[in-house]
Amino acid sequence: MSDPRALQTALRAATRGDVAFDTASRALLTMDASNYRRVPLGTFAPRDEEDVEAALAVCREYGVPVVARGGGTSVGGQATGVGVVMDFTRHMKEITGIDPEARTAVVQPGVVLDTLRAAARQYGLTFGPDPSTHARCTLGGMIGNNACGSHSVAWGTTADNVRELRVLTYGGERARLGRGLGGLPPRLADGLRGLAEGQLALLRTGFPELPRRISGYALDQLLPEKHVDVARAFTGSEGTLGVLTEATVELVAAPKARALAVLGYGHESAAADAAHLLLPYGPLTVEGMAADLVGDASGLPKGAAWLFVETGGDSPAEAAARAGEIVRAAAPETTGHTVITDPAGQRALWRVRDDAAGTATRMPDGAEAWPGWEDCAVPPARLGAYLREFRALLGRYGLRGAPYGHFGDGCVHVRVDFDLVSAGGVRRFREFSEEVAELVVAHGGSLSGEHGDGQARAELLPRMYGPAMVRAFEHFKDLWDPANGLNPGILARPHRLDENLRFAPLPKGPVDVEFAYPGDGGDFTAAVRRCVGVAKCRETTVHGAGVMCPSYRVTGEEAHSTRGRARLLHEMLAGEVVRDGWRSEEVRDALDLCLSCKGCRSDCPVGVDMATYKAEFLHHHYAGRPRPAGHYSMGWLPVWLRAASALRAAPVLNALAGGPLGALAKRIGGIAPERALPALPGETFRSWWAARERAGGAADTVLWPDTFTDHLAPRVGRAAVAVLHDAGLRVTLPPGAACCGLTWISTGQLATARRRLRRTLDVMAPALDAGLTVTVLEPSCAAALRTDLPELLPDDPRAHRLAASVRTFAQTLAELAPHWAPPRLDRPVVGQTHCHQHAVLGDGAERRLRERAGLTGELSGGCCGLAGNFGFERGHYDVSVACAEEQLLPSVRAAGEGAEVLADGFSCRTQLGELAGREGRHLAEVLADCLSGNSRKQHGK
Repeated sequence: MSDPRALQTALRAATRGDVAFDTASRALLTMDASNYRRVPLGTFAPRDEEDVEAALAVCREYGVPVVARGGGTSVGGQATGVGVVMDFTRHMKEITGIDPEARTAVVQPGVVLDTLRAAARQYGLTFGPDPSTHARCTLGGMIGNNACGSHSVAWGTTADNVRELRVLTYGGERARLGRGLGGLPPRLADGLRGLAEGQLALLRTGFPELPRRISGYALDQLLPEKHVDVARAFTGSEGTLGVLTEATVELVAAPKARALAVLGYGHESAAADAAHLLLPYGPLTVEGMAADLVGDASGLPKGAAWLFVETGGDSPAEAAARAGEIVRAAAPETTGHTVITDPAGQRALWRVRDDAAGTATRMPDGAEAWPGWEDCAVPPARLGAYLREFRALLGRYGLRGAPYGHFGDGCVHVRVDFDLVSAGGVRRFREFSEEVAELVVAHGGSLSGEHGDGQARAELLPRMYGPAMVRAFEHFKDLWDPANGLNPGILARPHRLDENLRFAPLPKGPVDVEFAYPGDGGDFTAAVRRCVGVAKCRETTVHGAGVMCPSYRVTGEEAHSTRGRARLLHEMLAGEVVRDGWRSEEVRDALDLCLSCKGCRSDCPVGVDMATYKAEFLHHHYAGRPRPAGHYSMGWLPVWLRAASALRAAPVLNALAGGPLGALAKRIGGIAPERALPALPGETFRSWWAARERAGGAADTVLWPDTFTDHLAPRVGRAAVAVLHDAGLRVTLPPGAACCGLTWISTGQLATARRRLRRTLDVMAPALDAGLTVTVLEPSCAAALRTDLPELLPDDPRAHRLAASVRTFAQTLAELAPHWAPPRLDRPVVGQTHCHQHAVLGDGAERRLRERAGLTGELSGGCCGLAGNFGFERGHYDVSVACAEEQLLPSVRAAGEGAEVLADGFSCRTQLGELAGREGRHLAEVLADCLSGNSRKQHGK
């Protein structure tokens, strides 16, 4: 394409959709969840079928290919392309009708699977296929790849659940696909009839019989005995034949109750050998996983491999009885078993399975693993034998992988630790792929059992089908798309499997960075490579205590998802699309709405840590030049607050904060005008301590006087001292100024943060030498000391010692005063677990302490939206409020007057006070308030 600007202009003139040819938009869609990368000319988000038709006409005129894209979670490279990528997730995502009598739904291609399932739930129905990406994959993508999921043993593949499709060909022809040729343009109908009639013998004998045969085109569906089912033949065509604009899909009755039987086995092959023997008992799922993937997951019976077998029924008792029947049938071969009827317990174990698409991308030692042989399938009865030979083949090549997947259907997912960076590693990748293809075919299997061939396997289709069938595939493609304008290089006449690898343009040597990136060998490029594109960050609802990714849930923009930001950083390192390196404004703008909540550090299956990447980027981006005003006002907050305390300026500053001078200060400091400046207390925590506390004997713990507790909420520190004393613990404070560096880290002022942290280590040296724990009341400061400190000062052993000594308030009580009985409050609680606590510290000790104190109820997930300096920065207010409105504010508003509002973080308490008018309190305050002989007044209330 010689003039992309002319194409862009023509698309904007002809359509109502969103046309974007800018650097960021192109960079965001260079990759899916595969090993492949292709740079598009531009992107287009159609609003309706007419938009699709008009855009195709423009692309035909300019000779530009089109790739239809849903959630972008394809692992074969099908959702990448060099022409125009057509994104259906922005506008064409409506459920246009559900017919509970007919058990059908009519959907646009951008509908997310879980959205459909939620809409169908009110009728007792669901859509049967459910890949692990169900919370973000789209129906269009599922139809494109013929997705399956864990329940395919009961409800089949997507093709088994498609009734009718409306599509547009690249040539502009409209077609309605179902059974028979009546809905096709005459040219296409005649061509398909001729193809089927001329190849009857080949189509009847050339396809292996197995439940998960996804590879190639499903030409056998054109046979008369298959009712000439064009819709099923089209399903799984990976966007190469036509562009889907609407689908009528079948729904199935959802079981009223479910139970989960977890069966343990001595090794993986034993589980694989047993899986198909359970099918006669009518399970909904038979999933397999081995110990090298489940990690430290709890609730599993004894074994080195497990089958997850789900059963359904009209009642919990019926579901449990069916699970018991399966347990008894399997018992002779199992090492242990458990039956879980509690829905929460089932969800916890299914999360382990759902996250496997991400967790499998890292070996136990942290080495990278990649798709390529992600989902081949063999007849279920041969799965055990296949896995034994597959493991042996891995060993011969010196490779490792952790197979898991749909054992009941003979389908195995596995990511292998290929070296896809060096030339030798890529050669070995090709050689191994060719050998595995032969192994799969020898067992009567399919190269793809769920995700389609894409670029990863299509080159090897002749090994599975032979040259005659491959020629038939090419004929089929040419009938639909004679101009080869839809997803060229995929399925028919494919690219080589070792072309277009996403790693090729990345730096070959180390990038000079500030953080240590211990999980990635100090390599920032490897850290960015962590994002493989499974897109859990694109989920639109929070599950449980989850956090990731609040800014995406507010904006719905790919650039504001963890994956989108990782993609832009990848392209920044590649230097082909994003060419300004660390000075890139596109990367800066995408990171601007990152709250640094750290949610991705724990919620992302592969542990992408965007808060650290953001701090790294800001450090380089602003090196040697002026920074935003907020970096000076809020990044240096500890300095300004200490100065105000030293000058005893709190009364004056508080008086001025609400007037014209306060407004001027906010304007100069880059602070959102909607925000109120926090009031300064008359006495800091340290001053209170110095005036009132006298250490008696050796201390048990050091109470960390973080900036927020010391200068903005000293009542929290006073309450903590009261509780710790009541628990029999002797408390001391650091002998000098100690700071975690958080405000400098979050604004990317890493050189200053490092200097502050070194001073802190000097101050804390005596406590470290004494082996004292360090109790940190502010979760964000505790998280900074636990993770950022050793990653900024990796060569200082004191940094690791201090990080290891950090405890939350509840952790200190649990470890140092395990027999202390907290006061019984016996009241409900509401509020939010701090996002940094969720991501870095864990909240198990807090949960147990609340339970012992009689504080009942769950705290909400998500992020409060203030997130330190983020919500105070000019331009962030609306996003900050929207984040709070997702879970925190509704839960607090719905709580009764007697509910205790818990918020251990200063940001969370501030957000609650400003937006809900409710006082949030630290758990220490709540407990101190009820200690015998104490009152709110005694603790600074």
